[in-house]
Amino acid sequence: MKRLLRIMAMTIGISTLSGAVLADFPERNITNIFPWSPGTAMSVSQIVADALGEELGVSVPVVSTTGAAGTKAFKTAMSKPADGYTIFDGYVAPLVLQPVLGNADWSYSDFVPLWGIASNAFSIVGLPNETRWSNFQELVAYAKKNPGELRYSPNNRNALPHMVMSKVFKEFDMVAKPVPYKNQQEALKDMEAGLLDFIFFNPGHYVQNKDRVKVLLVMSELDGAKETYGGAENIKDLGVDIGLSGLAPMGWTWWLVKKGTPEDRVQILRDALKRALDRESVQNGIKSLGFVPLLFAPEDYAEIVGPVGDQLMGMKDALAWEEEQLSKY
Repeated sequence: MKRLLRIMAMTIGISTLSGAVLADFPERNITNIFPWSPGTAMSVSQIVADALGEELGVSVPVVSTTGAAGTKAFKTAMSKPADGYTIFDGYVAPLVLQPVLGNADWSYSDFVPLWGIASNAFSIVGLPNETRWSNFQELVAYAKKNPGELRYSPNNRNALPHMVMSKVFKEFDMVAKPVPYKNQQEALKDMEAGLLDFIFFNPGHYVQNKDRVKVLLVMSELDGAKETYGGAENIKDLGVDIGLSGLAPMGWTWWLVKKGTPEDRVQILRDALKRALDRESVQNGIKSLGFVPLLFAPEDYAEIVGPVGDQLMGMKDALAWEEEQLSKY
């Protein structure tokens, strides 16, 4: 009986200690390492981070850490201990694209997923008063009759939006000249001045300038992305398999932590993040900025993120195809 009582006491003590350990996390602020400059995307992350902080009872500052196409942020986060106090704001560029391009030595499988957060679908837009075409199919027909004549802005050259646009053009055998711009507002002004024929737009700029543009194609299959752009035609509506599906043709973020983070802390973060994402105010806040809440569960991470790399390779090949075609004109 005495031995049994000692065992019971030890068990109760261990359970109490374990509960105390769980209750002790987090004891201080948790940092979200964000890979881009302040802007719409960072505002989306801050909405989620604020709600997560309220759930956990600590602050979750979003720290902009720019450089090297997002990889500087990942390297910064990797330098921190695997203790749950650092969250990778895992945007597609540093997480998947840069490894595909050979600019990073990690894979998406090298991280522990929390939850899929949000996506921002790209679009091709023209002018509302355009007379040469009224939809994407007519734009394609015009481009085929006038190969190499049209000029467009993909924003930065060889970045993800350019890769997606060149992949679409390759599948439709449409050749146009890319003109890089650092700022979408400047590209819009030049399109209005007649220097560009159509341009890439992200949802944040569309929300701010919807009266100045006409959406020709939403480069996403997500219904939520279509709603962001006022119900405009998306790649699924084309009825043609152009090799772009799931998360591949758009920007998105999946919050992550470092491998080796204690499982109990990972679970605390996952549970709190799920409660934060389920808040109606959080979802409405994300949508108001033109982004689409994802709410993808951690157990679906490999199935959803895994195929993105292969599709990005196809987009990389499309960039080479575009260069080859343009050399003819």
